[in-house]
Parts: sequence; structure tokens; C-alpha cells
Amino acid sequence: FGSSHLGFRIEAPPAPLRAAPAADRPALAAMGSVKTFKLKKHLAKQLNMNRPLPQWFRMKTGTKIRYNKFRRHWRRGKIGL
Repeated sequence: FGSSHLGFRIEAPPAPLRAAPAADRPALAAMGSVKTFKLKKHLAKQLNMNRPLPQWFRMKTGTKIRYNKFRRHWRRGKIGL
């Protein structure tokens, strides 16, 4: 593109952005099938903690504690390993 007769220059449009090749991109964090015992123990504890309150406990506390406020959804709340 060259100069125009009006005295300003017309620039070429910028090149479109392209995704990096697969080799350059970092791999997504995925859970491996081989886990250490320590990690497996931690995951099992988190699984056991993620449950509602037992009904007998609600009766024992006189329904002052009505629900487990630490419940975690598998997709929204992360454990943070």
C-alpha cells in the first residue's frame, strides 16, 4: 500500500491471531491413573467429608446445625492439591 493523494498512508490490516501448535501448548492438568498412597488417602478423606449431616446429629444438636456448610461440588469447589 502506498501513499494516497490526500496525504495520509493506508496501512495493511494486522495479521489474524492463530492458535499455537499442539507441541507448544502446555498439557491440560489431568488426574493421572497412577496415584501415590498419600494422594489417594487425601482424596478419600475429601470424599468422606463431602456428605450431608446425619439426621441423628441434627436431632442431637436440636437443629441448631442444619446443614454441612463445607459441602463441595466436584466441578465448582476445588480441593487445592
